[in-house]
Amino acid sequence: MKIISPQEVKEMCMQGAVLIDIRETAEHRREHISGSLSLPLSQLQATNAPNFPSNSVVIFHCKSGVRTKQAEIQLNEISQQHNCDVYLLENGIDGWKQAGLETILDRSQPIDLMRQVQITAGSFVLLGTILGTFIHPLFYSISAFIGAGLIFAGVTGFCGMARLLAQMPWNK
Repeated sequence: MKIISPQEVKEMCMQGAVLIDIRETAEHRREHISGSLSLPLSQLQATNAPNFPSNSVVIFHCKSGVRTKQAEIQLNEISQQHNCDVYLLENGIDGWKQAGLETILDRSQPIDLMRQVQITAGSFVLLGTILGTFIHPLFYSISAFIGAGLIFAGVTGFCGMARLLAQMPWNK
């Protein structure tokens, strides 16, 4: 698949290309490129992809370009099934913004879940370190527990903290 610049994407969209955001729905709600369609990679399969007109141009993007590049085989299958030309936006929405192009940002929407996990885990590690240093060394166990949880999440792919944060009212 050809990777194209944000300027090329903008021009192609003005000529009728379809821009698809494969990030999760919450990420798209928080910030997206005007006119882009939300079709999360986690739900995207060739069988449930929208029916694009034959010979249409479809451009996929994510946040930085990594997810779209990793899903290249899956996205290529969609292009073959629907007989359309498929491109990837270089560096995703980050590249779009770096090129000085505008996005639609809704600050009332929550930040993405992984950032919430990073902020929460980092806060607990910092808290455990401060309390362990100034109150009692037993508080270092908070940092150790969070570290063990992060290792477990990395090894198994299951993140209990992410599951818990996903249930919070601001993420509904």
